[in-house]
Amino acid sequence: MKRSDKHILKFSGLKDGLHEFSYSLNEEFFKNFNYSEFNSGKFNISVKLSKKPTILELNFTSKGLINVNCSISNESFNHDLLSKLDLVVNFGEDYDDTNDELLILPFGSHSIDLDQYFYEMIVLSVPLKLVHPGVKDGSLDSEIVNRLKEFDINQEKSINFDPRWNKLKELKK
Repeated sequence: MKRSDKHILKFSGLKDGLHEFSYSLNEEFFKNFNYSEFNSGKFNISVKLSKKPTILELNFTSKGLINVNCSISNESFNHDLLSKLDLVVNFGEDYDDTNDELLILPFGSHSIDLDQYFYEMIVLSVPLKLVHPGVKDGSLDSEIVNRLKEFDINQEKSINFDPRWNKLKELKK
């Protein structure tokens, strides 16, 4: 994976208090992580850093638009994606990132590489099942969706595969 210096947050020269930073990402960023679950994407990320004498508090907010394929019809569509992440940075003897919400940096550190946090925040906010809005409201005319409607067992005109099932359906009544 290629690392970029664009997403390194240097906090050593900042005064105590609140600081805001903004970053932009596109699909090239995700290709560096070998992630290809969406066709394209653009994100604007806002990072609020609250610097205190002994700790740093980071609040990440991402707003973006991804182009993905529908889980049902495989038709591509645009999906809005919002994500948030909170991170507390403390200082200690050794580097430790085993906790998702706490990062321990060695004493004397002066910057944080944000690439991994951006990646995880966005990727983990992508829903497992992405359904095209046209499938939800019935306006999408797709060969796959039409074929699935033929096999819908909830329709009145369902195909009788085995007559024994008809006897079981009478028990419901």
